[in-house]
Amino acid sequence: MLRFAPSPTGDMHIGNLRAAVFNYLLAKQKKEKFLLRIEDTDMARNIADKDKDIMFLLNLFGITWDNLVYQSHNFERHRQFAEHLIQKGLAFYCYCSKEFLDKQRERAKERHEAFRYDDTWAELEKDTNKNPVVRLRGAREEMRFYDEIKGEIQFAPHEVDSFIILKEDGVPTYNFACAVDDMLYDIDFIVRGEDHVSNTPKQILIHKALGYDKKIRFAHLPIILNEEGKKMSKRDSASSVQWLLNAGFLPQAIVNYLIAIGNKTLSEIFTLKEAIEWFDITKVAKAPVRFDIDRLKFLNREHFKRLNEQDLALLLDYKDSAIGALAKLYLQEASTLNEMRTKIDSIFAKKSLIFEKLKANGENAESDAQSQEILSFENEIKALQRTLLEMLQTQDFSHVNFEEFKNEAMQKSALKGKGFFKSLRFLLTGSSHGPELSDLFPILRFYLKDIVRD
Repeated sequence: MLRFAPSPTGDMHIGNLRAAVFNYLLAKQKKEKFLLRIEDTDMARNIADKDKDIMFLLNLFGITWDNLVYQSHNFERHRQFAEHLIQKGLAFYCYCSKEFLDKQRERAKERHEAFRYDDTWAELEKDTNKNPVVRLRGAREEMRFYDEIKGEIQFAPHEVDSFIILKEDGVPTYNFACAVDDMLYDIDFIVRGEDHVSNTPKQILIHKALGYDKKIRFAHLPIILNEEGKKMSKRDSASSVQWLLNAGFLPQAIVNYLIAIGNKTLSEIFTLKEAIEWFDITKVAKAPVRFDIDRLKFLNREHFKRLNEQDLALLLDYKDSAIGALAKLYLQEASTLNEMRTKIDSIFAKKSLIFEKLKANGENAESDAQSQEILSFENEIKALQRTLLEMLQTQDFSHVNFEEFKNEAMQKSALKGKGFFKSLRFLLTGSSHGPELSDLFPILRFYLKDIVRD
């Protein structure tokens, strides 16, 4: 069984989503069950209903699970295993206070040494500390494991000192709860971020202490860097899955990108379902990968092209499939739903509102010449709008081509050249640039009364 084990303590990071995607792909390839485990042991940091947000996002990205468990439901089992280890002499009570350990850390820092816990400290403060923690005895020999991405990884005995498995209040630590639950649910392959590499020997040590010898494969994913080449943090908007969705990126494009970065893929554009056929965890690069928003925009446009027109229209909050076809004409200059929605909404916006913006720009113009140019442009738009409204009262243009419509509008408005074409584009699209009007008109002609309305 494979698992994805998020904590309900914050918004989902793209690194978390990437781990979920890879575990899901492997589960499907191996035809094994996929477990969603909510790691809610940190009671102080858990956020109400964040687990529901996690499940909603996973479903949105096409990731489903066979079993759902909450780690807190296994607390009693965790405590039983800890008691078993104490009885075997493989774990012990530690009465060291936080203040004592902080002093030892400071002394190690002064000596320019890495801080290591010393087992002889365990009962030094037994008389004053009535709430001990439970520690598992550290490694006595070199620990090593094979990583499917990074290769052989080794830890010297002193690098894995005795560590806490139960806190003062009896709540299991991350490593202990994680290792026990992986054992309880028969997990045989673990894919997670490389920030967990140092946790792996501790979890292996827990399994050994409990006499659990099942072979577990590991793959630790390289971190994702921001565009400046630094580790992504919450300050990087693009690190948040929800931010990417709010910015108008499609779930299928985000998945495509997270699978492709730092990886060898069979094709450039693909879906999660398609990736099941060829995904290979061993082909993932060892080095960190840099997040490239422009690359994601490119993939987003390509996935827009794959959408049928009705689905695209619904994503843009329109019911008519023709709007989806219209939106696809803007793919050269729009790469997200938000950008595309702005283009489409401008077409159907009341032109009087645009006039108000033009007036405001005219008042703030840098020179009288600029101000006059804006006012002249506004007058031309108004004149052409009157002409088009008169034409629409007596004629149906749904079967007319652009050349016929353009020629009649030019003749009746008495506008010519740049003034005419610039005004016509503005009235039909709400913008001064964009796709060729001749390409847009076969769709726009069915909505002219809505588009040109005052």
